[in-house]
Amino acid sequence: MLDKRSKRVLWIFGIALLSIVITELVRPKPIDWRASYISTDKIPFGGFVLFEEAPSLFKNVKIEKIDKDPYEFLTDGTYAQNSAYIFINDEIFFDERQTDKILKYVENGNTVFIASRSIGYILRDSLGIESTANYNILEEEIRPQFFSPSLKQDSLPAFKKGVFKASFNEIDTLKTTALGYYENAESVLGDLNYVKVNFGKGQFLLHNLPEAFSNYYLLKGNEQYAANVLSYIDADKIYWDEYLKSGRKVVTSPMRFVLDQAPLTWAYYVLIGGLLIFVLFKGKREQRIVEVMEPLENTSVEFTKTIGDLYFQHKDYSNIIAKKITYFMETLRSKYYLNTTEITEDFIKKLALKSGNTLEKTQKLMHLIKHLKEKSVHSEADLLELNKQIEVFRL
Repeated sequence: MLDKRSKRVLWIFGIALLSIVITELVRPKPIDWRASYISTDKIPFGGFVLFEEAPSLFKNVKIEKIDKDPYEFLTDGTYAQNSAYIFINDEIFFDERQTDKILKYVENGNTVFIASRSIGYILRDSLGIESTANYNILEEEIRPQFFSPSLKQDSLPAFKKGVFKASFNEIDTLKTTALGYYENAESVLGDLNYVKVNFGKGQFLLHNLPEAFSNYYLLKGNEQYAANVLSYIDADKIYWDEYLKSGRKVVTSPMRFVLDQAPLTWAYYVLIGGLLIFVLFKGKREQRIVEVMEPLENTSVEFTKTIGDLYFQHKDYSNIIAKKITYFMETLRSKYYLNTTEITEDFIKKLALKSGNTLEKTQKLMHLIKHLKEKSVHSEADLLELNKQIEVFRL
C-alpha cells in the first residue's frame, strides 16, 4: 500500500498534469503568420481559399495538384498541351534543371504563372528581366492596378500586413508586356508588379505579390483583384504546384508526424508521464529489500608491503633487486611484446621506440639492470639506484 506522502505526491502530480492539459485545450490557438501557400492550409498565408475557389475561376477546366518536383513532372512528358502550370509562394528558386524543363514546357505553347517575390537568377536571366524586393516594413499600403481598362478597379485593393514590396525594374520590351503596376499615393504610375513574357509558342505570367492569393487577403475583400490577375490564364488544363511551397511538410519518421500534431503530442506526453508514474510506484511497492554486501577487501597491497619490509629488514638486497628486475621485465614483455631474454642494443632501441623514452634513458636503465644481474653481492645503494631509474622510466 502507498503511504500518505506518496499518495499526496501522486495527487499533486495528477492535478498539475490535468491542469496543463485543460489549459492547452481551452486557450486560444495562436495565429500562425508563417508563409505556407499550401492548398490545404487555413492559416492566414495559406492557399486553402484560393484552391477551393479555383474551379469557379477556371470553369470547365480540370485542375490537378502536382506534389513533386517540376523537373520530375515535366520530364515525364505526359502533361496536356495548351495547359498552365501555376506556382504561388513567397520565394521560389528554380535551379538549372528545373529552368530548362520549364522553358521547354512554355516553348511548346503552354503557360507558366508565377506569383513570387523572386524566381531565381537562372530563370530571370533567361527571360531578360530584373526584379528587386524591399524587405523593410511597409510604412504605407501598396495598391496594385492593371493597365487594361477593362480590369481597372474603382476601389483598389490594399496590402500591408505581412507584405514585402517587390517590383520589376528591367524588362525586355521586345517580348515583354506590362500588365500591372503599383499606384502610389498620388495615383501616378509606379513600379511594375505583373508582366507577360512571350517565349516560343507560350508565355510566362510573372506576378510579384503572392500575398494577394493568400487566405488573409482573399477574405478581406481583395478577391476580385486575384481573379483579375488569374484571368490572363487561358488553358484547357491547370497544373497546381504543391511542391515548391514554404509550408510543405516533409515527414521522415512516424515520430515527427506525431509531434507535428498537437493532440497526438499531448497524448504521447501523457502516455510517457503515466508510464513513469507506474514504474515509480510499482517498483517502490513490490521491490524487495536488497541486502547490502560489503565488497571483499583487497589485501594484496598490504601483503606485498609486508613481504618487502621483511626482505628490507634482513638486508637481502640481492633478492629484492632480482624480484624487482623480474617484475619489470615481465611488464615489458606483456605491454610491449618484447623478448627480454637478452639485453642487446637492438632490444634497447626497440624498447625506447615503443615506450616513448629517449634512447639515452633506456640505455642507462638497461645497462644498470645488466650490471646488477652480473653482480653477486648488492648494496642498499644498488637497490635505491635501480628503484630510482625504474620510477623515472615511462612505461
